[in-house]
Amino acid sequence: QVQLVEPGGGLVQPGGSLRLSCSASGIYFRMYNMAWFRQAPGNKREWVASIACFETIRYVNSEKGRFTISKDNANNTVYLEVDNPKGEDTAVNCCTSVQITNGNTYWGQGTQVTVSS
Repeated sequence: QVQLVEPGGGLVQPGGSLRLSCSASGIYFRMYNMAWFRQAPGNKREWVASIACFETIRYVNSEKGRFTISKDNANNTVYLEVDNPKGEDTAVNCCTSVQITNGNTYWGQGTQVTVSS
């Protein structure tokens, strides 16, 4: 059974630290491209960052320099760090995995992040 689990999130102070993690099980992690999406209140879900199985990294243009995606193949985990979180970062964040040969796609359940003082 494939599972993507995103613990963490919660309430974050503006300008504080925010690091999300997504742990995968039931897949051969090294053969998957991983990505983070988020959906802010009233908005559509949007892609924010991805890291390919061969480490190619991409970010949504509006957040280049503020988001950092990374992964730990040994622990089947992908991370998203957000520098200087702002109110606009309040969203449900979820990770996704896409198998590089057959395109099988899996989603995490999402984790709510609220940036507020």
